[in-house]
Amino acid sequence: MFEMKKRDKIQVMLICTANSARSQMAEGLLREKAGDMADVCSAGTEPAEDIHPLARKVMEENGIDPSIQYPKNVEIYLKREFDVIVTTCDGARENCPFFPGNVRRYHWSLEDPAAAKGDEGTRLEAFRKAFAELSERVSALVKVIREMRNIPA
Repeated sequence: MFEMKKRDKIQVMLICTANSARSQMAEGLLREKAGDMADVCSAGTEPAEDIHPLARKVMEENGIDPSIQYPKNVEIYLKREFDVIVTTCDGARENCPFFPGNVRRYHWSLEDPAAAKGDEGTRLEAFRKAFAELSERVSALVKVIREMRNIPA
């Protein structure tokens, strides 16, 4: 049986390769939807220099302020204990380092919207599609977090 240490909030880490699009959008969504139930952070196995501009745009379109977010290297979190770790791409899953403790692990194999080809409108649609898919998965994760905290739905 999964046992959690007594903490005020569930500790959640979202990991992607570049930490510039999928994991950043998921971080903003989860922070918004989980509220005070979770501490949420994201990181990359090979972090980019900045959040992808279209990821930033889609977050803003959906009322999420990305200004406090930035790509980080997963290595800065290696000694921190998490309750939930989510990899948002296959590369991150393959290269995810070990984290201590009793961790629930989830893998969301999502297409990289940053790899979309075409004009800006086409690429923006790829980011909106990824955001919508992430929103569904984050909503399901919030249910798990509620259960972990013994909070009725």
